[in-house]
Amino acid sequence: MDDAAVLKRRGYIMGINLGEGSYAKVKSAYSERLKFNVAVKIIDRRKAPTDFLEKFLPREIEILAMLNHRSIVKTYEIFETSDGKVYIVMELGVQGDLLEFIKTRGALHEDDARKKFQQLSSAVKYCHDLDVVHRDLKCENLLLDKDFNIKLSDFGFSKRCLRDDNGRIMLSKTFCGSAAYAAPEVLQGIPYQPKVYDIWSLGVILYIMVCGSMPYDDSNIKKMLRIQKEHRVNFPRSKHLTGECKDLIYRMLQPDVNRRLHIDEILSHCWVQQLKPKSQTMTSTTATKDGESSRNTGQDLLRVPEAITDKKSTARLEPKEDPKLDTVLEKEEAVQVTRQSETLGFTAEVQHQSPQTEQGNASSPPPESVHS
Repeated sequence: MDDAAVLKRRGYIMGINLGEGSYAKVKSAYSERLKFNVAVKIIDRRKAPTDFLEKFLPREIEILAMLNHRSIVKTYEIFETSDGKVYIVMELGVQGDLLEFIKTRGALHEDDARKKFQQLSSAVKYCHDLDVVHRDLKCENLLLDKDFNIKLSDFGFSKRCLRDDNGRIMLSKTFCGSAAYAAPEVLQGIPYQPKVYDIWSLGVILYIMVCGSMPYDDSNIKKMLRIQKEHRVNFPRSKHLTGECKDLIYRMLQPDVNRRLHIDEILSHCWVQQLKPKSQTMTSTTATKDGESSRNTGQDLLRVPEAITDKKSTARLEPKEDPKLDTVLEKEEAVQVTRQSETLGFTAEVQHQSPQTEQGNASSPPPESVHS
């Protein structure tokens, strides 16, 4: 039975092809039950690699089924046929993804960036509170609804954090994602704290939002890593960013994992808080409120997530274990990390300025070019 017939029996009228990889494709479809268009991701188990089938697909399905947040793309249904095809029915996006939006319109005004970044951070907090990490946060995976609100998508590299007998989150050894958004510890191929990895990617995303360019050029990974480890962040003078905005980015792009901000610290940062209603506080109960999805969002989205394409890479990172690590490690194999500078359509703006010392608080943000 072909895909159209399978979907018809489930109450979907198949539409156009939205994207295709070697073992997965995404089709648009009209849901007769929901009365609006959806995206259907179709995965052929017979063509998919073993690592994907045994590790990543089960994780993605488990996590998609449990997520329910207004700033995360909604999954409506997941089913499988006897011939080995998996169908994931989800929201579509009208306004495309954030990368396309920035490439078309340029850098966002801080007020607009603040609103979108708060939505994204709220979604990440919701995930982290559930011990779920995304591990592929990037502009292509942030969809926009009809009102240009952020919808986090593509949980193909996501996972539930494991904990040891003492309740500590175990380090991860799966090196996945896009090099331009990857934290230095991931680029170095050493075991890393998965939640802390997500925070670095958030810093790259916010930089792109307000600068319209990449913070680092991933055409030379070795050079990029050296700059990152020196904690050098170059801000284009032409953007006239506020000190608070630069401070937040600088603290997220912190190479020292023990000093990098946590998601609660991001949400309580003075730059993010400028937009939040006074009645809303950053407590553990906020995630529960944020987790209540709007029942009307399905009609607002008309764009497929990026998870459909194979994540191929020109830069393979091999894992290396640090013998001095005393934390329990999760035994995982390396996954290729993709380069993004060419895909993005814009590169890092390199500022040749004298490095200066890191500033210690939000009231004293880093200058145009800084390092620690």
